[in-house]
Amino acid sequence: MKKFEIPSVYRSPIISKIKEYRKDGDKLKKDFQPTSIDFGSVRFHLARHFGFCYGVENAIEIVYRVIQENPNKRIFLLSEMIHNPKVNQDLLDEGVQFLHDTLGNELVPWDSLTKQDIVVVPAFGTTVETFAKIKSIGLESHEYNTTCPFVEKVWKRAEKLGKDDSSIIIHGKRNHEETRATFSHAQRSSPTLIVQNLAETEFLAEVIKGNKSIDEFEVFFNGYYSDGFNAVEDLKKIGVINQTTMLATETQYIADFLKAAITDKYGKEEATKHFADTRDTLCYATSDNQGAVYGMLERKADFALVIGGYNSSNTSHLVELCEEKLPTYFISGAEKIISKNEIEHFDSHNTRIKNTLSFIPQKEKVEVLITSGASCPDAIVEEVIVKLKNMFDDTISEEAVLERFGG
Repeated sequence: MKKFEIPSVYRSPIISKIKEYRKDGDKLKKDFQPTSIDFGSVRFHLARHFGFCYGVENAIEIVYRVIQENPNKRIFLLSEMIHNPKVNQDLLDEGVQFLHDTLGNELVPWDSLTKQDIVVVPAFGTTVETFAKIKSIGLESHEYNTTCPFVEKVWKRAEKLGKDDSSIIIHGKRNHEETRATFSHAQRSSPTLIVQNLAETEFLAEVIKGNKSIDEFEVFFNGYYSDGFNAVEDLKKIGVINQTTMLATETQYIADFLKAAITDKYGKEEATKHFADTRDTLCYATSDNQGAVYGMLERKADFALVIGGYNSSNTSHLVELCEEKLPTYFISGAEKIISKNEIEHFDSHNTRIKNTLSFIPQKEKVEVLITSGASCPDAIVEEVIVKLKNMFDDTISEEAVLERFGG
């Protein structure tokens, strides 16, 4: 896989050494067991896969090259580069401006842009309408388009479904930049609808089977289906795609549930004519990171730390997986570990910050699981490990631990 040039501030000597060690011993990435880092009184079990993915590194490399090559130009990002507060703040400090917030609200007026400016498309991609707006100003979007290739792959899958006369069901978070972009591209090919969770899928299944009316459908999914969507005609043949960072098991359940509804309505022999069996459209990093968390959770531990931006979809799903097994704290960085007795963390279910006291148990050896999202720099993971390790007595040095991984 291609290696990218990204700022050294995002790299970690400790994490890089461990990742290289695991890569050498497992080139096909089949071993999802975690890496144990034993400091004596505390032992960390680090997920096999975590941190920057291909799409994120590609986006960061491009935007920093743009900054270096255009010192006298105004540079704009359509929205946050990726969902990580440090990376986005670093770009703001470099003078880059965001045209929109994560919900699509305008921060900088489009009519203030000129042909001399540069607009960078973030890794999530953007809508067809926004691409047209960039072009209308006279700006070149191709050179500064950092859309993840795995996101573009989903758009191509949607186009293929449209050519097969299938309507498109997108499993995604409604207000996420990637889902909005995929919806925009998909609806050019076919009638398109977004389902966000299992409850919405169950409602849709009742519509398919004729147990819910068109009026009920239009109220329930208001604003999340393409213009002219007809709940009677357009649900006769469907295919499922997803936002690339969703929970794999949930997407599979949604596809299976809708296929079952189709089968109930048309019968087993006819079902294949009405349901397009599409492969899961999660990106490789999402699949690997979720698989690595399942492997990590096989280890007995006292609690888990999941590190990343609080608006990061893929990170929030790692939190969900860990929460099923043990106490889990979702933090954006080492500064959230206030002391050995207190941690500040994000409650993604209620979208609020919480402070938990006595989160570290009083025992001879504490076991901690650690992973991070695909937009979290390895340097932040290292900072968390070092800070927490330094809160314990009688620990050995990082240098001594690294000898196990080749020095």
